[in-house]
Order: sequence, then C-alpha cells, then structure tokens
Amino acid sequence: MAISDRTQQTEDGAEPASPLGDAEEMKERAAERSPIRSGLHGRLDAIRSTRTGRLTLKIVIGAIGGVLVVAGLIMVPFPGPGWAVVFAGLAVLALEFHWAHRLLEFGKRTLSAWMVWLGRQNWFVKAGVILVAAVTATAIVYFGIKLSFDVDLLVEAQKLLRL
Repeated sequence: MAISDRTQQTEDGAEPASPLGDAEEMKERAAERSPIRSGLHGRLDAIRSTRTGRLTLKIVIGAIGGVLVVAGLIMVPFPGPGWAVVFAGLAVLALEFHWAHRLLEFGKRTLSAWMVWLGRQNWFVKAGVILVAAVTATAIVYFGIKLSFDVDLLVEAQKLLRL
C-alpha cells in the first residue's frame, strides 16, 4: 500500500476528517508520552509548538536578553548591579540559546571559584580587595562626572570647605 493510499483511507475504510486532524492526534499522543511541563517552561513549549511561535520567541528572547546584557555591561564599571544585570540577561538568553546557557554556567562556576578562593584568604587580602574595589568605583564616578558634565568634584569640595 502506498503512502497516498493511507492518506485516503483508514483501516476501517473511512476517510479521515482532514490532515490537520491527524496532526492534532499526533500532538496529543506525543503529549501523553512526555512528562507534563508546567509553569514558564510549559508556556514556552506551547509557543514553540509552531514555526511562527519558535521564530517570534527567539526574536523576543534575543532582544530582551541582549538589552539586559548590554545595559549590564554599561553598568559594570559604575557602582550598582552591573554584573547582576549581565547574569540576568544571560539567564533570559539561556531560555532559547544553548551558547548563552553554557556561558551562564561558566560565569557561575568562575564566580563560585573566586568566592571560595576569597573566603580562604586572611583578612588582609579581603581588606585589600575591598579597598581596590572602592578606589576603582570612586575613580570611575569622579572621572565619569568630570568628563560628562565638566565638573571637577575636588575643586567643588575645596570651594565648599572654604566657606
């Protein structure tokens, strides 16, 4: 029996309602075989079930994650949550892109190893790391204000202290 014969007749001789009905039946059987996913991953799976949904999801996830990563990288040199925003952006990108998942895992491992290393150090090394971070943040804010607004904070502070 040829494939075209199977599409025209079922085993009992009746014609199927439509090819779309067969596709729906196949989806239902696949859903019964696979574990049920709920929450965010279940919703994402439902969106991915169509070609348009997959493409739209990749574009939306890519745009949101990309904006978060770029914004986080801009914030990294300034005091604030720069690295947290970068990791949040990678987590969003990891929903759709395997390379982002691998990069996120690498970042987690590196951060964890660095924190373990810092935790084993004596108080002198910990104080040095805090001092270097504070001096770096101060220099970034000082030069950022000076170059952006042409305001020298040291001169302004001297003016205030003379009053």
